[in-house]
Amino acid sequence: MSLGLRRAFNQLGRRWLSTATVAESFSHDLPLSLATATASTLSKGGSTIASNQAISLNRPVYVTLSHLVPSETDTRQDEVVELDPFIFSHPIRRDVLHLCVVQHLDSLRQGTASTKTRGEVRGSGRKIRPQKGSGRARLGDAQSPMLRGGGVAFGPKPRDFSTELPRKVIMMGLRVALSARVKEHGLGIVQTLSWSTAKTKTLAERLNDLGWRKTLFVTGDEKIPEGLERAAGNLYKVEAKRVSEVTVYDLVKWPRVVLDVSAVEWLETALAKDSKSPWGTSLRPGST
Repeated sequence: MSLGLRRAFNQLGRRWLSTATVAESFSHDLPLSLATATASTLSKGGSTIASNQAISLNRPVYVTLSHLVPSETDTRQDEVVELDPFIFSHPIRRDVLHLCVVQHLDSLRQGTASTKTRGEVRGSGRKIRPQKGSGRARLGDAQSPMLRGGGVAFGPKPRDFSTELPRKVIMMGLRVALSARVKEHGLGIVQTLSWSTAKTKTLAERLNDLGWRKTLFVTGDEKIPEGLERAAGNLYKVEAKRVSEVTVYDLVKWPRVVLDVSAVEWLETALAKDSKSPWGTSLRPGST
């Protein structure tokens, strides 16, 4: 379902829906028994949709809308965000995740290890002793790999360890990783990641109240909100990134991923079925 169709509800352009609206939409499409179970699940205010129910892949995914900044006047406690099932309810492929993670870790290797061969070690080519007559073993020059201080046989040289993956495999890896986070209840959606203060203590207390530990914040804006970036800079269990920098490794590494609405829109556009690589010709997320 495209973004334009999902906005057909036209609640002033907002991407969230009330729990009652979601339950009603499910009740029209599902059998009576399943619709009743789904409506009861949603009416309890749970943050997950009946992903364990027998719902087909083309049905939307709903995630409860969270709020990073606390507000006493905020009454939208039961709002949920509708997500594209092609991206957020993809079949789990462990093999694709493995390929993407290995490809990312390969690109992190420095590949600067270097040794000298016998031709690069300083010294002359003079033969150490005569070939015959000494009664000892035959030796050539002092740069032989058999001797202390000589060259290294088959030693490492600077090389590029990076590997390539097809664009479609990387994009599928992102869909699988996002779907795994939804299935494990580790995906959060917020309207904005704006944070008013740069104090680390304030952000740490708020994250503790929300139960968000080891969290990756992802924004769809061109720049990470300054308040969040500075406040999270000293928290080793918190990281903030732009959505174009996120890799499959990030989504697998962090047990909780929090996206703002603009990041969701970016992902649904970039990872659509017929979409081209959103990272240009490099085909590597995080390289921009």
